[in-house]
Amino acid sequence: MIIIGAVLMLIGFLASISILWTLGLIVLIVGLVLMVLGSLGHAVGGRRHYF
Repeated sequence: MIIIGAVLMLIGFLASISILWTLGLIVLIVGLVLMVLGSLGHAVGGRRHYF
């Protein structure tokens, strides 16, 4: 999710498409939150590790 978010942000920035920039930012933040929760040992979505 982090990589997809970064790619969407890059495409949105280069093509001047604000909706892609916004979606990329949201996906990137969600991916980072899930990564932090997974690394702290919390079960995310019923799984002990989030990859």
